[in-house]
Amino acid sequence: MNERILELFQESPEAYVSGEEISRRLNVSRTAIWKHIEELRAAGYEFEAAPRKGYRLVSKPDRWQVSKLLSGLKTKVLGQKVHVYGAVDSTQTIAHALVASGAPEGTIVLAEEQTAGRGRMGRAWHSPPGKGIWMSMVLTPRVPVYFMPQLTLLSAVALCRSIQKVCQVEIGIKWPNDLLIKGKKVSGILLESSGEDERLKYVIAGIGISVNLKTEDYPEELRNIATSLAIESGQEISREHLVQAFLHEFEDLYALYMDKGFAPIRLLWEALSVTLKRPIRTYAPSGPIEGIADSLDDSGALTVITANGEKVKIYSGDIELK
Repeated sequence: MNERILELFQESPEAYVSGEEISRRLNVSRTAIWKHIEELRAAGYEFEAAPRKGYRLVSKPDRWQVSKLLSGLKTKVLGQKVHVYGAVDSTQTIAHALVASGAPEGTIVLAEEQTAGRGRMGRAWHSPPGKGIWMSMVLTPRVPVYFMPQLTLLSAVALCRSIQKVCQVEIGIKWPNDLLIKGKKVSGILLESSGEDERLKYVIAGIGISVNLKTEDYPEELRNIATSLAIESGQEISREHLVQAFLHEFEDLYALYMDKGFAPIRLLWEALSVTLKRPIRTYAPSGPIEGIADSLDDSGALTVITANGEKVKIYSGDIELK
C-alpha cells in the first residue's frame, strides 16, 4: 500500500493530493491513508499537509549508492567487500555474523537504518533511515588484546580528520572517541572484539555519524546534546564521499600504526582533542574523580591531575567536560 501511495504522488510531482482522492483511488479509508503516510514519514519521506489541499511529497530519503561509493574508493583493503542493508537491528550484529562465515578484513556493513543501534556502555544510538552513516568494519589486527584502546583512539582520529576534510567544520575528540562540534555529539565509535591466547582474532569497528539529520529528526531529549554535519555545515553531505574519505584515512593511519606503533597516533589524537587541559569529572568504583585532563599515556589511558597534584590514569569509562 505504501508503494501505491508513493506512485500517486509521483504522478503529480510537487502537487498536493487530497486524502479523499487517495482514499477513492486505492479504495481504503481516510484513517488508513493517514496511518500509511505516518509509516512513510517514519521511513524518511517528508510530506507537507495543508487543510483542504491534502498532502504534498516534499522529499524522499537518501539511499546508499554502492556504485558511486566503490567507483571513488582508492583503498587497497578497506571497503573491497561491501554489504548494504535497509533496516537492521545493528550493523555490529551483522558484521559479527559475517566474520563467523569467513568475511575478510576490510569488509564493511552499511545500513539505511538501525532499529537497535548501540553505542558505548550499552547506550542506544539514534539511527533514523537515510540520514546518517551506520557502518561496521571488520579488522584483523595482529596485536595483543590490551591494545584495543589504541585502536579505538585511532578510529577517532581517522574519523575526525576525514570529517574535517569533507565538511570543513570545527570538530574535536572527547576522550576516548566521541566527536563533538560546539560541544554537541555528532558521531560515536564502538569497537567490539574477539581474542584468543591474549591476541585479537578480529575487531568490529562500529561507526555512527549523524550526517544529514535535521533538528526535528532528533527526539526532544537529544536536541540539546546532539547535532549533525548538515546542521553545522549548512549543507547536505554526500554519505558516499564521507565513507570514502574515512576508509582512506583509516587505512593510512592503520598502516602507520602497524609500522610505527601508537606514538604517532597519540600525537594526532592529542592535536584533535577537546578534552586535554580542561577540567573533567569521571566516576570510578571508589567514587568521583575530578581534575585536569593532562595527556594520553602509551596505552591510550587518560592521565588526570587532581587538585592535590596526584596523577590518576583512566583506562575506560565516560567523562564529563566541566
